[in-house]
Order: sequence, then C-alpha cells, then structure tokens
Amino acid sequence: MPAEWERHIGCWMAWPRRADLWREHLHGARTDYARVAQTIAQFEGVTMFADPEDADGAREICGRSIKVVAVPLDDSWLRDSAPTVLVDSAGRRAAAAFTFNAWGAKYEPYDKDARLGRQIGAMSDIPVFTSDLVAEGGAFLSDGEGTLLTAETCLLNRNRNPSWSKAEVDSELRAMLGVKKVIWLPGDPTDTETDGHVDGFVAFVKPAHVLCERVADPSDPRYRIMAENRRVLETETDACGRSFNLLPIDEAPRSVIPVGEDGYCRSYVNFYIANGAVIFPAYGIPEDANVFETLKTAYPDRAIVPVDLNDLFRGGGGIHCITQQESAGNPG
Repeated sequence: MPAEWERHIGCWMAWPRRADLWREHLHGARTDYARVAQTIAQFEGVTMFADPEDADGAREICGRSIKVVAVPLDDSWLRDSAPTVLVDSAGRRAAAAFTFNAWGAKYEPYDKDARLGRQIGAMSDIPVFTSDLVAEGGAFLSDGEGTLLTAETCLLNRNRNPSWSKAEVDSELRAMLGVKKVIWLPGDPTDTETDGHVDGFVAFVKPAHVLCERVADPSDPRYRIMAENRRVLETETDACGRSFNLLPIDEAPRSVIPVGEDGYCRSYVNFYIANGAVIFPAYGIPEDANVFETLKTAYPDRAIVPVDLNDLFRGGGGIHCITQQESAGNPG
C-alpha cells in the first residue's frame, strides 16, 4: 500500500444521496462535495461516481472539470467503500477490497456500496483481491514503507468482525495491504459514526512522522483518549525500527458544532493529499489560520489549500472521508 503522498492517477469521490443522513442539508452537502472536487481537480483528475438517478444533477453542480460516472450508490463515503490501490516492486497495480457493512450496519441499505470495491477496480482495469474482513479505508493509514496504523475500537469492534481475533485481523491486514507491521492505536470510543477511524485523529506526514490531533480542554473526554493514542506512538517503532516524530495539530473547537449535531466532524487532520497539494477542511473560524501554518510546516513542498465547507461535517466526516486516491504504478 503506497503512502498517500506518492503519485496519483487521480481521485475518486461519490455523490451524496442518503436522505435520512443528510435530511434538509442534502443540497448543501452536494455543494460541499462539488467544492472539494473542484479544488482537487486543480491538481489531479477527479472522477465522481453518482447514482444513475443523480448523475445529471451531479454534472450540473460539479461542472466540466469533474468526470461524472453513473454507478448505483447508497451514499458517498468513498474512502471507506472504494478499493485500496496497491503497487508492487515492478510498478504493477492491484486493488484490495475489504467487506463493507456500513460501519457496523449503522445505515441501511448498504448493498450497493458494498459492491463498489470490485466495481471500481474493474472499471479502472485493476485486478481486485477481496477479503472477508470488514474494514473501511478510513480505518488504516500507510507510510508506504511497510507500516500501517489502525485502531482497536474500530476493526476489533463486534459490529464488524466478532469472530476474528486481533492476531487474525493483524495477519489479514498485512496480507491484503502488503505491510510488515501493524501498529494498533486504542482508537476513539466517543466516535459513534466510525467507531474511531484513525484518519479522524492522525495522519502520516512522511515515514516516522505523524500528525496527532490535540485536544486542548482537559475536561473534554477526548483529551484522555487522544493522550492514550499518542502514548502508543511515543513507545512504538515503525516497520523500519524508527521512533516516531509526533507533530500536534488542533481539532476545531466545540463551538463549531450546530445544536443537535452530535456526530459533527471537527477534524482538521481529515485532509486529502493530492499531487502537489494538501486540501484541508476550513470552518470559517480564526483557528483555520493556525492549522494552515501547521500544515505548511508539515508539508513544505506542497500547496496548502483550505476549502470552506458548511454541511459536509454534519455527515460525521471530512475531506479524507469522501475521497480515495487512485495511486499510480510504473509510468511505463
């Protein structure tokens, strides 16, 4: 599994359509998705999958810079339902497609999204390897050199893999993703949407360098939880035996959460690394500027591009959650 900063052919996204999730904010969510796609398209191609009923509307809102492809969908969190592209030492590509059950059957139906791993791989002319392990793309992160980060609260949750032991899940991740070492973070039990996807609180900057979300308020339950995740990284080494250099990144303050939106995403670390850029979510608050500087320091050779969003966060995710890179293989 390549690192996210390695070269991409492009980016995959999916058009929102689950009315019981987005409610009266569905149009706003679609506008936010289009804004993210249009920003990424400045750096690499974007393919937006849309349900056949919604494809014409997606084309109208997204504009000509976005390729819209009609595919049956349940909803729009393509990081989790799309395949993960792998590249071997000869530059040949394949895809890993895990079993998708909508984060422990939290949303139904999900059968259309469960087929996307195989469908997208086939449409991209990539051989697809499938697994019975229930896992989503936001549940693991690779440094491209054999190290994988994942979380116990997610992949060991009984709503996903009740009959699998930790050792069995570890072995399957290594086999499917071609990694040498899996580092298990405790995760985040307060995350009721994904059960603690790691892309909501950490991100690789480069091998042995990790951005870690910082919770400022000691009275916040996540203050202790994030400290526990950080403690694991402080005591671990990666697949190459290196200790981790941990870089703090703030979360958005609780004041951004609209009334009644308990699942609202406040993660600045949930960004997308495009070819030559980092596309990060902005909340229209002063803290956005501090995060811009943090990311500029972390990724000095990339453009740092904020995207002002309004309704995406109501769905419980951010920019990383709605995107999946199509990693490139050997140019020849």
